Parts: sequence; structure tokens; C-alpha cells
Amino acid sequence: MSRPNLKSAASQGVWRCHACGQLSRVSAPAAAAVSCPRCGASLHQRKPHSLQYAWAFLLAAMLCYIPANLMPIMLTEMLSGTQRDTIMSGVAYLWRSGSWPLALVVFVASVLVPLLKILSMLLLLLTVHWRSRWAPRQRTRLYRLLEVVGPWSMLDIYVVGLLVALVQLQSLATIKAGPGAIAFGAVVVLTMLSAMHFDPRLIWDVFEDDDER
Repeated sequence: MSRPNLKSAASQGVWRCHACGQLSRVSAPAAAAVSCPRCGASLHQRKPHSLQYAWAFLLAAMLCYIPANLMPIMLTEMLSGTQRDTIMSGVAYLWRSGSWPLALVVFVASVLVPLLKILSMLLLLLTVHWRSRWAPRQRTRLYRLLEVVGPWSMLDIYVVGLLVALVQLQSLATIKAGPGAIAFGAVVVLTMLSAMHFDPRLIWDVFEDDDER
């Protein structure tokens, strides 16, 4: 079955404001500076420098992912000494203590989800860079899924903050966030920024460009 010759809104002179979502008709060729009639923000056919920003944030997240998992995320100072716990050591402790559901949640949210987010963004960027026509609908849905699950990767940071508040309140010990927590927070923020700057409409541009040849 042949694919219908579909045209994008941008090719028909309709641009979407990245600030408020207003659709505006822009004459072709567009002027040097076009503003949104609703909010006054600058209009662009696609997000400016979308791939460059998305690649930069993703590469930075990949660099931070290794220390986030190897460096201690929590430092516990007690009379007997200082205990340094990484994400995986915390998962192992929860598993050995019988709290395997919580261990599974922490492992999925703190190790598996950030890794899958990085691999998913890498897949999206590479396929757009190579102008791939492979599964555009599925790739678009994958991008929407990344937007939804992004904030849930911060579970470990929430747990550390809760433990700090509880332990300090009872004066049992002193708990501090370790350098791994900073790297882990950076991974979450950087992957979210990479997804925010990626323009999913680039996935579909290759079809229209090929039809015009």
C-alpha cells in the first residue's frame, strides 16, 4: 500500500509558537523576524538548533551516568564510623533485608530508567541525523513516553532527602548527600533538557523532503 502524500503544517505556512502553542500563518518566504500574535515570542519553523542542544545535553548526561552509579550517593556518619552507600549498594541492602519490592522500585527508577532514557534519546538523535524512515510513529510515541517518565527518575534523590530529614529529627546519626547524588541529579536534569530541546517533528521531515525531490 502506498503512503499518502501528506504535507506538514510548516510546508503550508502554519507555524506553532514554542512558548504558548498558538498556530500562526506565516507568508513564504518568512521575514527575518516573525513574532507570535498572542504572546509576542519569536516564531520558528522548527526549534532553533534542536539537534545541537539535544546532543550536547545527552553527551553530558552520558558522562555523568558513570560517576552517578560508582560514587556514593549517601554518606552516613555514626559513632562507629562513616558509611558510604552507592545506588547499587542500597539496592543490595534492601534486597538482603527482605524489602525486595522497594529494592526493585529503586533499581528500576534509579538505574534502569535513566539508562533507557539515554539509549532512547540516542536512538532518536541518530535516526534523525541519518534521516531514517524507520518506524516514525513508534519513535514519536517513544519521545512522548520520555516526556512522561522523566521526573520519576529522581526517586533516589527523594529517598535521600527523606532519610536526612527523619534521621536528623531523631538525632540517630548524620546523613549527607554524597557526590553521587549530584551526578545522579545532573543525569536526570540533562536527559530532561535533551528531550525538551529535541523537536519530534524532525522525525517526519524526511518524508516530506523526499516527496519534494
